[in-house]
Amino acid sequence: MESIENMQKEFEAAFGHAPKRAFTSCGRSELVGNHTDHQHGLVLACGVNLSAVALAAPSDRNEVRLISKGFPACSVMLDALEPDPNEYGTTTALLRGVLSGIVQRGANPFGLDIYVVSNVLSGSGLSSSAAIEVLLAGVMEGFYLDGDLDEIALAVIGQRAENVYFGKPSGLLDQMACALGGIQFFDFSDPAVPIAERIDFDFAKSGHALVIIDSGADHADLTDCYAAITRELSALDGFFGATALRDVSEDDFYAAIPVLRRMFGDRAVLRAMHVFDENKRVLEARAALKGNDFPAFLAALNASGESSYTMLQNVIAEGHENAQAVAFTICYAKKLLRGRGAVRVHGGGFAGTVLAIVPNDMLDEFCAGMDRVLRPGACHPLSVRRRGVYELHFEG
Repeated sequence: MESIENMQKEFEAAFGHAPKRAFTSCGRSELVGNHTDHQHGLVLACGVNLSAVALAAPSDRNEVRLISKGFPACSVMLDALEPDPNEYGTTTALLRGVLSGIVQRGANPFGLDIYVVSNVLSGSGLSSSAAIEVLLAGVMEGFYLDGDLDEIALAVIGQRAENVYFGKPSGLLDQMACALGGIQFFDFSDPAVPIAERIDFDFAKSGHALVIIDSGADHADLTDCYAAITRELSALDGFFGATALRDVSEDDFYAAIPVLRRMFGDRAVLRAMHVFDENKRVLEARAALKGNDFPAFLAALNASGESSYTMLQNVIAEGHENAQAVAFTICYAKKLLRGRGAVRVHGGGFAGTVLAIVPNDMLDEFCAGMDRVLRPGACHPLSVRRRGVYELHFEG
């Protein structure tokens, strides 16, 4: 990660004055609970030690200006806070959405300059966009509201920016994990008031490392693959008159399977079966960590990965039968681990990364083996970051 001293020089070169305060947020890893949040389900996730850092200072301009290193500069006027469909998918949209959310919480904004550097891997399933969203919310909350909002409120502001302004229909998992850090159990039964429980487990003492493996597969042109999951599950929700599977009786679901298969197809039914079982696995994984039973935690994670592969089916994208990078990465990682640790698809799936829990005594061998068949630097050993978004001590 770039030093604060270098960032300070770059801030001054970009904006012509010195920064006053510094803030940070983190990336996240979903451990168990794949595609359950948008069905108001359960998730076990953690913050990781890849960070986004912002330096900021007030300005005399009627706008918030943002420079995120490596990307074009953008700005938002303080009195132009309505969503703009022409901005969908842009950093400007996120900036406008976060500012709007802060104003909704009672802020009276003034000119602000923000400079961001992040080493949260883009497209990795580590939620680089959510890390930026909650970071921007933290910066603005610090300057405009003097620390009145908690981390969950910042996460909600970030999600709204992503949904309404950026145009991406996501659940709240990513923003919650980036905002809170540590190992967290989330219950999204009421998405407006999510429940978060910190799990007091020292992952560093488990004898294992958390490793993210870049499969090399590109997310481009896979939007419909992701959308199909929520589309198919939403159709089943509608059959039962529910807004999410969390509100559907599992007994009623299984009783209706003959009709559901005819109406919606086998894949939709399998995906719903995954969600019902995945919520149970999250509870098993939480109980395992709280009971210091790491083998049981690994079993739940492996079972989650198997279900994601065979039932949720977010490993191999339609039309990509000859380019199965995620499937290959999972299978080769399992071969290298020889029955130890755990492996599963990471994040949304179809492309991007794979999560492995690797025994420390195998870590060097494992990473060398994966890098050999993928590319140098494909393996990223990480650790759990205990805090999410917060203000850094900074001599501005």
